[in-house]
Amino acid sequence: MRQVTAAVIEKDGKILIAQRKAGDALAGKWEFPGGKMEPGETPQACLWRELLEEFGVDTEIGEFICASRFEYKHLPIELLVYRVRHLSGEFKLNDHARIEWVAPADLKNFDLSSADIPVLDFLTGK
Repeated sequence: MRQVTAAVIEKDGKILIAQRKAGDALAGKWEFPGGKMEPGETPQACLWRELLEEFGVDTEIGEFICASRFEYKHLPIELLVYRVRHLSGEFKLNDHARIEWVAPADLKNFDLSSADIPVLDFLTGK
């Protein structure tokens, strides 16, 4: 099972989600951004690196929120989710088709990746 990290980045009461680009295994799906851990990397270091690579932003990785497991056809994963604070940099789309800042109650209106749905449930208190 591959460990993957994800960020819950909040700003003005909204949460950042990103849409996977065409050609990706989960193209068109929305997710809490993050990525696959490299050997020897901590989840926090991975998440900081992934957010820098994917969006060109500097962040502070905060508290662990929850974990989610899902077996995609191409890869079984364990998603490790952390609260993240945006420190600096403008969000650039280096690895996604789109980003949106969404009110927690409206997250259910987006076609989230399967591993991200339990995170939505956690955030909305379901």
